[in-house]
Amino acid sequence: MEKLAIFDVDFTLTRKETLIQFYSFMVKKNPGLIKHLPKNVFSGLSYLTKRLTAHQSKEKFLGFINNIHEDDMKEIVKEFYEKRLSKILYKDAIDMIKELKKQGFLIYLISASPEFYLNELYNIKEVDMIIGTKMKRGENGLKYCNIIDGFNCKGEEKVKRLNEVLKAEGKEIDFENSYMFSDSLSDLPLMNLVGNPRLINFKKGHKSIEILRWR
Repeated sequence: MEKLAIFDVDFTLTRKETLIQFYSFMVKKNPGLIKHLPKNVFSGLSYLTKRLTAHQSKEKFLGFINNIHEDDMKEIVKEFYEKRLSKILYKDAIDMIKELKKQGFLIYLISASPEFYLNELYNIKEVDMIIGTKMKRGENGLKYCNIIDGFNCKGEEKVKRLNEVLKAEGKEIDFENSYMFSDSLSDLPLMNLVGNPRLINFKKGHKSIEILRWR
């Protein structure tokens, strides 16, 4: 049986919210995309006030990716990783990934953020698998659109997606000796799977989960 080290991404692996960083990066490349800002702010506020689900809010926020050809997106996300995403990684998170990899753990990143840019985190050579929210493609599957393919990869959906991948890969996991790292209790479904859950930079105390302070 193999052991997993599962990492959330936003505020666990990174110091900042990656989707906001991606939008900011895109606006810098194409200032005309600033027109999406009011809608993006509205979608965020509507989620916080529970007028929209996380799924609905994310789809509205991602309107700025509509009609980007997959070939162009490959170049965009490569540049995004080099200039922005790689610069906001917690050093302590990377050190933990490297240490657990040396110990023989499989390194899985599981996030609600979109896979189309999260996949650039395979540049971290220790990462074995990335699972994120998938986006549909329009126009013969060649152009991106802001519609989520399936479900937002959050909460219980993360467990479902993980189990699907493990089944497809034919892997048996020693969950009792596995780890899960996250900044948020929204990841309790994953944390409850493993014997070693860890909260990252959690502002409150917790009676049963160890809290790590990462920089």
